[in-house]
Amino acid sequence: MFTGIVTAIGTIAAAEQRGDLRLRITAPLDPARIDIGASIACSGVCLTVVERGGGRGDAWFDVDLSGETVSRTVPGMWNAGARLNIEPSLRLGDELGGHIVTGHVDSVGAVVMVAQSGDSWHIAIRARAEMSPFIAEKGSITVNGVSLTVNDVRDRPDGTCDFLLNIIPHTAAVTTLGALKEGDAVNLEIDVLARYLKRMQSLAAAR
Repeated sequence: MFTGIVTAIGTIAAAEQRGDLRLRITAPLDPARIDIGASIACSGVCLTVVERGGGRGDAWFDVDLSGETVSRTVPGMWNAGARLNIEPSLRLGDELGGHIVTGHVDSVGAVVMVAQSGDSWHIAIRARAEMSPFIAEKGSITVNGVSLTVNDVRDRPDGTCDFLLNIIPHTAAVTTLGALKEGDAVNLEIDVLARYLKRMQSLAAAR
């Protein structure tokens, strides 16, 4: 379980296709606090640590990605040299600073607008039709592993929707969101509460 509060930006140092895809990710973390078998969210994807090493502030850890994970996430995001938003799993007693995040990507969205507004940035993302019912104004959504608040939602005739985010300078600086541009693809995870509400609504309508 995660909160969507990114603690570091990591870099894929190596990617090797075995039976699954093995990645080595470097990040400014303390390897003593990375347990073998622990979960780490990498740009919104929950992955299991299989090896780790390095020194404090210069750690590395290895993860394996199945074909299913690769197929459901942003194309090309697992290539060597790519930068990832890193968040270790929530520990008992940690502050829930964002919202409850599972690390399971629901869909891939597309950035359709990036515009500066004061010191912040407005970013509009187009979500697929199956995602639209779960996105609401002032609701939470996870974009590339970052917990964000939806500022506005615009429904489109084809069932897709565009939702607007405000990225403050701090968020842009400490995550990869500051580098987003029009046409980029992003990993999306809907709010777990919205998921259950949709399920209950579907069951009620079927009765």
